[in-house]
Amino acid sequence: MAATTTAAAAEASTTNFTDILKNSVVKNFVSDIDLTKMGLSLAVAFFIGFFIYILYKRVFSGVLYSKSFNVSLIGMTMVTAMVIIAVNSNLVLSLGMVGALSIVRFRTPIKDPTDLIFLFWAAAAGIVAGAGFYSLAIFGSAVIGLILFFFIKRTSFETPYLLVVNCDGDESEMAVHKLMSQTVKRFNVKQKNVTPGNIETTLEIRLRDKEGRFVNQISELPGVRNAVLISYSGDYVS
Repeated sequence: MAATTTAAAAEASTTNFTDILKNSVVKNFVSDIDLTKMGLSLAVAFFIGFFIYILYKRVFSGVLYSKSFNVSLIGMTMVTAMVIIAVNSNLVLSLGMVGALSIVRFRTPIKDPTDLIFLFWAAAAGIVAGAGFYSLAIFGSAVIGLILFFFIKRTSFETPYLLVVNCDGDESEMAVHKLMSQTVKRFNVKQKNVTPGNIETTLEIRLRDKEGRFVNQISELPGVRNAVLISYSGDYVS
C-alpha cells in the first residue's frame, strides 16, 4: 500500500513538473504580436542605435572614418530587435531562426577592437529591447556609453606622434636626442635602421603642446637630412 502511494505521488510530481514546464513555454510564446509593443521596441532600439552612432562618431580616433559602418550600427540594433520580437511570438519560428542564423558568416574584417565592442553593443541592445526589457536597454547603454567615452577620450588627450629622422652619423643623432629632451614631454626610440652613411630613427613622442615647430629646429641641425612628424593611433608595427 505504501509503495503504491509513493508511486502515485512520484507520478503526480512528474505530471505537475511537466505541466509547469509546458505552461511556461506556452505563456512565453504568443501567437499575436502587439503592435504597440512592437512599435515601442523598435523605437527604443532606434534611439539606442542612434546614441551608439553619435558616440562612435564622437570617440572615433582611427585613420579613416567609415560612415557606412557607423550607420550599420543603427541598422543592427533595429534588425536584432525585430528578430527577437518575431522569436518571442512563435516557438517553431524561433527554432527555425536559430537554424537559419547559425549558417550566417560575416567575412568583413574588423581591424579595430573598439569597432567589435560597438558591434556587440548594438546587437545586445537590440536583443534586450526586442525582449521588452526597456529599462535595462536604456540604463545599460547609458552606462556603457559613459565608460567607453571616458576611457577612449582619456587615452586620446595625449596624441602620440611618430618622428622619423634621417641623419648622417652618431653626432647628429645625439644632437637630435638632446634637442628632443628639451622640446617634447617624453620620447622613446621605436625603430633604428642603419645603412652606410645614413641613420634612420623612428621615435614615439608626446608633445608639450599641439605645435610641431621643433621639427623645423631638428631639420636645421648639422648632419640631419630630413625630419618627418606623423600622427598615429598608438599601434605600431615595426
